[in-house]
Amino acid sequence: MEALMNTGTVSVKADIVKLMPSLRTFALVLTRNQADADDLTQEGLAKALSNIHQFTPGTNLKAWLYTILRNTFYTDRKKRQREVLSPFDDAMDNIAIEQTQDWSLTVEEVDAAIQQLPVDQKQALILVGSTGMSYEMAAERCGCALGTIKSRVSRGRNRLRELLVMETHENVL
Repeated sequence: MEALMNTGTVSVKADIVKLMPSLRTFALVLTRNQADADDLTQEGLAKALSNIHQFTPGTNLKAWLYTILRNTFYTDRKKRQREVLSPFDDAMDNIAIEQTQDWSLTVEEVDAAIQQLPVDQKQALILVGSTGMSYEMAAERCGCALGTIKSRVSRGRNRLRELLVMETHENVL
């Protein structure tokens, strides 16, 4: 344990924990499925932690982790393409599981609703809501006041909620 503390690995691990929400969001973008995103995030973090000795302190940790996650995704995807299907796989695909929530939304529906938001609200909402960036960092990145970014996020969330409710009602009718 002393060797880890001396090399700064404990600090890097703490930084990794802080980046977990944005890593999961990135995994969700890649997989477009919550369960697969969780699995990919877990596998990517396990690989990162087992290879933490290869990380060079002072370099971009987020980029290093994103690269591991992306490479893990592509490796798994290639592996699945090479797998031989058995006759039982087709039978398993035909098993339907009934939805437990009538109001569930697809990633495509949410993405379409986000695309309808004004640019400033969309940018603020993605920075704060998706990437997990703090309001202060998002305000700095957008070049506006803290109150402005909070207002944009709030308006964006409210408008997104309205759009998604309208989308759900249209699908029901």
